[in-house]
Amino acid sequence: MLVLADAHCHLDGHHFAEGPDSVIERGLAAGVVGFVVVGLARIDRAVDGDPVEPARFAVNLARRVPGQVAACVGLHPHDAADHSESLHASLRELAREPEVAAVGEIGLDYHYDHSPRERQRAVFAALIGLAREVRKPIVVHTRSAPDDTLDILEREGAREVGGIIHCFSEDRGFAARALDLGFDLSFSGIVTFRNAQSVQDVAGWAPLDRILVETDSPFLAPVPFRGKKCEPALVHHTAMHIAELRALAPEVLAEATLGNTERRFRKAFARPSSPRL
Repeated sequence: MLVLADAHCHLDGHHFAEGPDSVIERGLAAGVVGFVVVGLARIDRAVDGDPVEPARFAVNLARRVPGQVAACVGLHPHDAADHSESLHASLRELAREPEVAAVGEIGLDYHYDHSPRERQRAVFAALIGLAREVRKPIVVHTRSAPDDTLDILEREGAREVGGIIHCFSEDRGFAARALDLGFDLSFSGIVTFRNAQSVQDVAGWAPLDRILVETDSPFLAPVPFRGKKCEPALVHHTAMHIAELRALAPEVLAEATLGNTERRFRKAFARPSSPRL
């Protein structure tokens, strides 16, 4: 069995009504020992009027399951229009918690444009600044905005903290510049899709010490589960496919990506011999 980390997953009740424990248990049974859980501020899911409360889910889970879970907190570019000084201050306070390994996901999404692009760019820059304040890496969401994403990362000094390009979906040119800026590349189930040749090219080419694997659960389930609900237990399909692209033994790929995830998020995950939930 491969021993892996899922470098990006959403496990909150909005996505998994059963709660995270059974999802984590299924992941552990499938060899997943590390779960980087993303918590996002959302005005439309505010708890008692606090839009940052949904992000606390990830922090509380990491606190409760410290051997397996690391938390990220951020504001998705879809919700950039909801950014405010008070929300930013609350995110800053939460991001300082020791269970928080990174600020994210943050970035740009020009595919859906749920928030105005100018607003997305301003909020992305502000949240990079927050990450620099708390000295933690960032998790970057970028879709249909390659040039602006890279330009903002460079202009706002994101090299100081580094991070990952999550759910990598760009080409080798983008990858080379992101790597030069100190970012690692995290591959989701997209890499298993037949029409994802440019992503497959990068997954086969990028330095082994700079790649991670993720599910982005509950989204983007890998082949042969494409179109179905995704969860961390399925990340081994992505790892196996990348190993094949690189002509590597799957165990070598798994060991490398697990180590890369631990290094990037400064988190040592408990191995299978350790007690579970």
